[in-house]
Amino acid sequence: MRGTSQASLNAISDRFESDLQAAGQDALTIGEQLFVVVDALDSSGALRRSLADPSRSGEDKAALVRSVLSGGFDATTVSIMEAVAEAHWSSEADLVDAVSLLAINAHLVAAQMRGVLETVESELFIVTRALQGQREVRQALSDDSTEPSRRVKLLEQLLTGRADPVTVALATRATAKPRGERFVPALARVGDMAAARRSRKVAYVSTSHALSDAQINRLESLLTSAYGADMQLNVTVDPAVVGGMRIQVGSDVIDSTMLTRLADAKRRLAS
Repeated sequence: MRGTSQASLNAISDRFESDLQAAGQDALTIGEQLFVVVDALDSSGALRRSLADPSRSGEDKAALVRSVLSGGFDATTVSIMEAVAEAHWSSEADLVDAVSLLAINAHLVAAQMRGVLETVESELFIVTRALQGQREVRQALSDDSTEPSRRVKLLEQLLTGRADPVTVALATRATAKPRGERFVPALARVGDMAAARRSRKVAYVSTSHALSDAQINRLESLLTSAYGADMQLNVTVDPAVVGGMRIQVGSDVIDSTMLTRLADAKRRLAS
């Protein structure tokens, strides 16, 4: 999401940050209600078009929101959706994606207000790391041809009693309502959002062998200096990474593995 849509999302997030923090644990309810709105928007093209229509006044679209969410919705949920309706979006899809991101953010605020945001971030990474060598499980959790209830049951077997309720809620959402996104990348994105809330960037590091504490601290220091922000290192040991490491920060990839160097040499020889 870029341009006008990103600016609208940022403005709404900033506007309602204090309201979500004041809601405390009730921010979780707001997040779940926003996910209900996402599902309604995904299933109704008419509703999406009405809320994203630039020819309709913001006041008119806000009134539509109030009529649709008239029963049982938290006042903050309604206010957030009024702001979404009044904002400008580059496309209908951007509007729905924004509501989904606002729902995730509300869950993370709930975790932060309980003092467990770092725990949630760590658990999301542990889940994605644990699934790296489980191709069939990854596929099963992302297979939208399978009944959502079966995917959720599989996830419950992995997480029940082992993770914070916010982690479980967000992971369950990722498999039950994938919205065209694979399970592991979806969780990684949520982990990035959790890190951003703690004013930290996330570096995903793959290495052929376990790093010592001194090596991790040195790498963290180097990346912090390079990016000008605190850095969260999520390190995975992958035997396929021979003689080096692969580091990804956002869309930036720093790949120093031997396999990459051999592939580069092969390409040079062939040219």
